[in-house]
Amino acid sequence: MVRDGYIYGLSLLVVAFVLAWATHGWVWAILPVLLAAFFLWFFRDPERQIPGEPGLIVSPGDGLVTETASLQTPEGLRQRISIFLSVFDVHVNRSPMAGVLRSVRYQKGQYLNAMNPASADRNEQNVVTVRGDGYEVTFKQIAGLLARRIVFNLREGDRVERGQRVGLIKFGSRVDVVLPAAAELRVKVGQRVRGGASVLAVMPAQDAREML
Repeated sequence: MVRDGYIYGLSLLVVAFVLAWATHGWVWAILPVLLAAFFLWFFRDPERQIPGEPGLIVSPGDGLVTETASLQTPEGLRQRISIFLSVFDVHVNRSPMAGVLRSVRYQKGQYLNAMNPASADRNEQNVVTVRGDGYEVTFKQIAGLLARRIVFNLREGDRVERGQRVGLIKFGSRVDVVLPAAAELRVKVGQRVRGGASVLAVMPAQDAREML
């Protein structure tokens, strides 16, 4: 479990105990107990089986694939996969690939509904680019309508492994993954994915070598 779960959960249990003691009954304590149970469940952090085959790009989060699209960037043609995380999903984020963090950029923004395509550019977000095996993958932690805090635990220059825990987004949110044009997608819109375990795309071995 993420540390925040213990902080919120135990704090609410203390509130419940105080209310029960002050009112000589448990009626007023029911709500904080239920909230404590929710936070302990919400901040769960299950172990995942990380696939080990070369060239795989895994999902940085749990959720529903809402979009796959091509987009033009200053670096050329890329592919984007958007994943919506509801309040019922695990919100721990993981690195989609092994490599070095080439850049980590946080930007303030709005709190549009994470299902809104405009949220990809206008919402509060943390943009991380990982470079390894001769290519780069960028993923965005994007705040949603309810989310008000993005957590990222590493810095530029740090080494990460595929599926490694790197942070979380509190409550409803979205993650976008920007892939090389050569990546072969392994997911489609409407599919549910699990962070660190579900393969989003595969990089052909020859394309990876050509990018070195």
